[in-house]
Parts: sequence; C-alpha cells; structure tokens
Amino acid sequence: MAMSHELRWNPLLKCWTIVAGRRIKRPWRSGECPFCPGGEETIGSWRVLALPNKYPALSPNAPEVSGDDLFGRARALGECEVIIEAPQHEGDFPDFSLDQVILYIELLAERTRVLGSKPHVKCVVPFKNKGALIGVSLTHPHSQIYALSFIPPRIARELESAEEYGRRHGRSIFDDILARELEEGSRMIYENNSFAIFMPFFVMWPYEVHVYPKIKVTSLPELGGADQEMLADVIRVVVKVYEELFGKDCAYMMIFHQAPTDREHPHYRLHLEFYTPHFTSDRIKYAAGIEWGAWTFTYDGIPEERAGEIRAAARKALEKLDYLGRALG
Repeated sequence: MAMSHELRWNPLLKCWTIVAGRRIKRPWRSGECPFCPGGEETIGSWRVLALPNKYPALSPNAPEVSGDDLFGRARALGECEVIIEAPQHEGDFPDFSLDQVILYIELLAERTRVLGSKPHVKCVVPFKNKGALIGVSLTHPHSQIYALSFIPPRIARELESAEEYGRRHGRSIFDDILARELEEGSRMIYENNSFAIFMPFFVMWPYEVHVYPKIKVTSLPELGGADQEMLADVIRVVVKVYEELFGKDCAYMMIFHQAPTDREHPHYRLHLEFYTPHFTSDRIKYAAGIEWGAWTFTYDGIPEERAGEIRAAARKALEKLDYLGRALG
C-alpha cells in the first residue's frame, strides 16, 4: 500500500486524525543542522525565519480520497511551517534578547494572517516542542505552525464553551476565568501590562501554566506593538521559570490557542498553554490508563502548593532576566 496522506474520521469521538505516512522518514538528531545560517534553506541575512516543513503532515496539494459514513476520509489539506526562532544553534527564549522574541511574535502573527486567509484553512495553530522527552528531532531553537482545514477538537470545545457562556452571561469566559484567578491569587505567578501567567484551577499536568490576555484580543494578528512586547516578555518568563525548576534541558510544550479564521469569535481569547512532563529534573509524569483511555487526568499533589513552588522559582528566575512586569504572590 502506498504511503497514506489523508484525514481519517473517528465516528465515536467526532474528530479527525491526520495520517501522514512520509513523516516517518524525517531526520532524527543526526548530520548537519538544516536550520543554522548558510544552510540550503537558510541562505541570506535573517533573525527569524519561516520555512515550509519538508515533512508536512498537511499539504495544499493533498490527494483526493474517498470514504464512507462509518470510515470517513478527507483530503489532508493545510500547511505546515517551521519557525526558526534565532540564528544561534543553542538556547531558548530567555537566552535571546527581548527584541529577538518580539520578532518571533511578529512573524507568528504575519504567518497567521497569511495562512489564515487561504480558503482551505480554518484554524492556525503555532506551537513549540522542546526537549528529547517530547521527541524533538532537531535541537536548533524552532517552533512549528499547523494551518488546519478543520477546527481541532480542543479549540472547538473551547469555542463551544465560550459561546455558551457568552450567551448566558454576556461576557467572555476567558475574561472571567482570569478575573477569578486574580481575585483568588493562590495560583497567580506573574503579570505585565497585557498578560498574566497562572496555574489554572483545572490544571492537569504537574506544572502546567497558562498565559491569558488582560486585553480583548482573539488572535495574534490583533496584537499591537506594545502587546507583542508584553507577550514576548511572558514567554521568556515562563521558560526561565521552567529552567529554574528543572534545568536548562527541561522539556515542555507551548501551544498558542487563537480564534479560528472561518469567522469572528468575539467571546474567544488568544491564550497560551504550557505543559511539561516534569515532576522534578529527573522524575517524569506519564499519562497512564485513565488519562489516555478515559481523558480523565489525575493530579498527584495540590495545585496551589505547586503554584507556590512556581512563584518561588519565578522570583529566582527574575533575578537572572530582564523583564517588564512583576512577580505575584
């Protein structure tokens, strides 16, 4: 059978799986770094760079497929890009200047605007995987963008909740969650003029943190220059806190949740979610049977106590970082 490149419909969960057979051939931490300046794809002068993913899960030229009512198939339409965060081969956001991270935010906003305007794209999802524990195949600092032809289930569920809450209360659920977190204070970590970092009340991963806007913004292209600077600031702070807790080689995922591009979503809010598998630098949280099989997370510990640990790490981290806001708690 030829390598499949398609979407397959799960009729039980009502969501798509991307089947991308050729991605099994992507490189795995060997040979020359393709993202360092002067490579085949990186010739010229640049500080941040967007490249087509050479091993894409989605394509604007995906082949036609056919399915049926039970085993549905669809074209794997979409775009996959790699965002090179900096020319240097080593380091992470706290190692870069604030201006460098602002350039990264600007590029994500521009790529969201361009990709989101394409007729086959409904949702643009930038994300970063960091560390061998997450399965990162290349270590040069980079992120990715998936421009999807469908709204992924997690964002679809958030949209459904936001629209229902908006109908009932006339407000954004994201605004009210942040207001409640600020009021209670026990899980707050850091804030600047435009964004706040906190461990959510409904946390699933041991040291999961979210970044919510204090401004009414639904996607990256809506951010003005001052707000882009503030977003760059909180990203540097979160990663520095993780490094303080778990060391420079810590693993984490950073996912940008932004409104789909199919229409306006006034009750939605741009936000970031960070997950790390670490309990400690050498002890890992593994999703097990109840998490994988039932989608029900068990949180081993007390979130407010762990948030206190993060706040203590944040105070130490800020001693080593130039920053624009203030530690909380």
